[in-house]
Amino acid sequence: MSYSRVTADKKQQLAARMARLDVRESDLRETFILGAGPGGQKINKTAVCVRLQHASSGIAVKCGSTRHRELNRFLARRKLCERIEERRTDMLSARQQAIEKIRRQKSRRSRRQRIRMLENKRRHGEKKRSRAAVIPES
Repeated sequence: MSYSRVTADKKQQLAARMARLDVRESDLRETFILGAGPGGQKINKTAVCVRLQHASSGIAVKCGSTRHRELNRFLARRKLCERIEERRTDMLSARQQAIEKIRRQKSRRSRRQRIRMLENKRRHGEKKRSRAAVIPES
């Protein structure tokens, strides 16, 4: 049973995008890897995961998000095009922005920032204490 999960229109769009980026099929080295993760015994025994390496740029992508080799081949080519566009336009992709955000969150505060933060907390605590109900003296 041979049927494609990617429409002809999408294949044409990808081919046009690859031509625009000057990525030729002859420049790609494609290998298939055994799948892993959810999907049961079938996924662990079949080589549906695709690894593409672009010879001239050295960019390598791996795609094993589905259980279908043909769909993974399409998705890997699309991911490769995205990476090449990112490199050529020097723009931060959503993936890179997320990585950068996590890196900033994990970085430690400088000494000056910590002092300023603690000072603000102390001032805020004093402000809250001053709002406390007044207890009448008896």
